[in-house]
Amino acid sequence: MYTKLLLKFTVFILAICTFFSGHAADIWVSTTGSDANLGTKNSPLATVNMALRKARNMRRLNDVGIKDGIQIILMDGTYVLNEPIFIRPEDSGTAESPTWIISQNETTPIISGGIQITGWKKAKSINGLKAGTVWVADAPKQAGNLLNFRQLWVNGEKAIRAKSTSGNHMDRILSWDKTSQTCWIPFKDKKLKFQPGMEMFIQQWWAIANLRIKDMEVKGDSAKLYFHQPESRIQSEHPWPAPWISKKTGNSAFYLNNALSLLNEPGEWFLNQDEGKIYYYPKTGEQIKKATVIVPVLENLVEIKGTIDAPVSYVYFKNIGFQYSNWLRPSQKGHVPIQAGMYLLDAYKLKTPGTPDKAGLENQAWIGRPRAAVEVNFSNNIRFEACEFKHLASTGLDLHKGTNNNIIQGNLFKDIGGSAINVGVFSDESFETHLPYNPKDVREVCNNETIVDNLITNVTNEDWGCVGISAGFVKNITIAHNEIAEVSYTGIGLGWGWTKTINAMSGNIVVANKIHHYGKHLYDTAGIYTLSAQPGSVIKENVIDSIYYNPYAHDPYHWFYLYTDEGSSYFNVENNWVPAEKFLQNANGPNNKWQHNNAFVNDSIKRNAGVRSPYKYLLNDVVVDENWPLQEVPHFAAVEMIGENFDVETIKKVAKTNGVINAQLYQWKNHLVLYGKLNHITHLQNELSAVCPTAKIKTYNTPFYHFKKAEHCEDKVLADEWEHILLTANLVEDETLQKEYLQYHNTQFNDWPEVSNGFCNANFQQLQVFKSGRQLMLVISIPKGENLDNLNPKTTENNPRVDDWNAIMKKYQTGIEGTKPNETWVFLEKLN
Repeated sequence: MYTKLLLKFTVFILAICTFFSGHAADIWVSTTGSDANLGTKNSPLATVNMALRKARNMRRLNDVGIKDGIQIILMDGTYVLNEPIFIRPEDSGTAESPTWIISQNETTPIISGGIQITGWKKAKSINGLKAGTVWVADAPKQAGNLLNFRQLWVNGEKAIRAKSTSGNHMDRILSWDKTSQTCWIPFKDKKLKFQPGMEMFIQQWWAIANLRIKDMEVKGDSAKLYFHQPESRIQSEHPWPAPWISKKTGNSAFYLNNALSLLNEPGEWFLNQDEGKIYYYPKTGEQIKKATVIVPVLENLVEIKGTIDAPVSYVYFKNIGFQYSNWLRPSQKGHVPIQAGMYLLDAYKLKTPGTPDKAGLENQAWIGRPRAAVEVNFSNNIRFEACEFKHLASTGLDLHKGTNNNIIQGNLFKDIGGSAINVGVFSDESFETHLPYNPKDVREVCNNETIVDNLITNVTNEDWGCVGISAGFVKNITIAHNEIAEVSYTGIGLGWGWTKTINAMSGNIVVANKIHHYGKHLYDTAGIYTLSAQPGSVIKENVIDSIYYNPYAHDPYHWFYLYTDEGSSYFNVENNWVPAEKFLQNANGPNNKWQHNNAFVNDSIKRNAGVRSPYKYLLNDVVVDENWPLQEVPHFAAVEMIGENFDVETIKKVAKTNGVINAQLYQWKNHLVLYGKLNHITHLQNELSAVCPTAKIKTYNTPFYHFKKAEHCEDKVLADEWEHILLTANLVEDETLQKEYLQYHNTQFNDWPEVSNGFCNANFQQLQVFKSGRQLMLVISIPKGENLDNLNPKTTENNPRVDDWNAIMKKYQTGIEGTKPNETWVFLEKLN
């Protein structure tokens, strides 16, 4: 299927080349033009809307000059809109005569929904800061009314809305009362004063919420918050995701924002609506009078909107920039999302669980959809190529409903508050969001969309629960060769509905994407995440790496590289490169096939993933926060407990809650060993100490010797499932001999290659040797179903130097306490 797509796309490119070899009607637009002009290069128009009107008339009158299409050519510059660009069915082209909206000479003219703020003056002393530290300017007005906005950019960098915590720090709520719909928070800074318009930003599981504060009641070092409706009711009634209360991992993190008393750090700003003033605290070196300061005005910059029977068709954008969109719903009604930025219109827990589709469902929810800078509905064969979506408050590009055969290729999505791309219905507002979406008129379903070779970076930077590329109920979508970096939650989300029931989704392909530096602020996340039944869908040859460490995670181990969530069914998940097999298959439906997803897939997969030529220049814009720590990659390690009367089931539970992958227990006498892939071994050790207080606990975190079949054998293909055999022994007490032993292993691959050759002959998948004090832990991994007694003789078969090695090693090794005389290595028995 993917090969067919590439062939189809190649044909499309050839068609474009053929088009440009002919002659199209040209309509020119310039920032210095006039809509009274002719629209020629020497007499350009001023607006894209007027150019569209001119093109519309040419099509209406069947102008012979448009046989090969119409080019609306934007000269370089910034086009500040006072209304969105509206493209309707009458603006449609055809395959032979498309309408292009393009730049002149490969420049990137900007379509902007923002307005520049000028007239900055030094302010008087604010919040104890020296007079002149903070600057002030008049807030913009329109028709006599003050404009509202939630973002401010200084020289292209988003400033911080004045907030209660410093830098990346957040506080923790004290409690949440669902009955009274109130929240207690710590309140130690008595300089903070409640001000109408103040908001609470709260992190909860896999989403955030923006809550408008109605009142604040201070008692000692605490404060009780009351909230406006409707978000007050929704926040306290909806069960998923709710405020997090946990002694173990900490309560939900939060900060307060949008009050003048919170303005106390460089880079912060505040809009005082009562005064009609904007306050800004410049960063070191910023000269605010010379700076370009932009606030967004329009929520929507471009709307392409047809009808189900008269879709917009064959309109192409190339080398156009879309910048500075607004989004005001959080300021008007609050913002409480359920997932992926889709906000709740109503939600509550059911007293009696169960719906016709899902017997165990215990909640109901209806959702709305955030605005986008560019919104597309009922449109076919639309194309965005080599465009830039930057400095946007909410979604960048949204293919919402009834879109087909559209191509999004080679674009930059950067500095976006929400998702870069939304595509497909995520339940209509009147449709309960857990129900399978399967409209009678299939033309409503987004079908055969292609999203390829885009760079998506520094997105979801305001609504942390949004997604790099977020697809709802879609069919035959292809998401391929994109690079996604610096996202707060998930890289690619595919599907909606939490249902195993067959619905509108099928034939979706997610292939050869490169996803890294994700999960910065929220967990219950993955590089690629799916929901619901999607027959014939494929996730393959993607590269996923480098998840950020989140200091405020509700569950610090609940992050994954691949995550098929509720109802996910009929997926083929194969040949994806991941550094460890940290996956989750939660409440999946039938017929999912997983194979060859690890760090040992063919090297070509790593080379081929991500953006391809001729769009590799986009990679110059990749954003990565070098100062933010990354999660430790789960790796094979062991924890040994020495004692009596272990509660095996409790230990298994501790392993699960600490994210140990494929945890296995082994025992010899009073030694119990937990082995698997894990991270943060010290934390696991502490947890085990709490449940085994009398046990001596030793850790084996990093092997000093590690044979890997994929690195040391000609046959690099690994078995899908392994058995692990654990043995333990001691080194002799002589420190000189211990050093010799370690040195032998340090140089073995060079000086004794026959040993690793023997391991290859025996088809060992890996062999690790750990050390804790004098004690050694040897782990031999073999294909599941094989027997070590059958494989081990192959290590010495026609390989006598291995016997020499083994003979040398004997002088360095001795048995642990409890072994018989002359007994060295002892096998630990695997527990069921």
